[in-house]
Amino acid sequence: MYRREGDTFYVFATKAGADTHPDWYHHLKANPAAAIEVGAERFAVVASEIEGGERDRIYQSHAASFPQFADYQAGTIRTIPVFALVPT
Repeated sequence: MYRREGDTFYVFATKAGADTHPDWYHHLKANPAAAIEVGAERFAVVASEIEGGERDRIYQSHAASFPQFADYQAGTIRTIPVFALVPT
């Protein structure tokens, strides 16, 4: 699941509230150049992890639309990472 604001796509490393990051988190950290498909469109993107207040704003906005994301955060000891995927 993703959130789009303007040209930026945001993805959430929830792993359904597990206490470890999903594998794709480590892949994006190691190689932030990636490609995504949204519907029939494909985009080359650069990923960057969002932190602090910006991360909190994006995550809370997403959780307001999809309450299970609030449950995921409440169910884990880690702060769930958020990545911005910016088309190149």
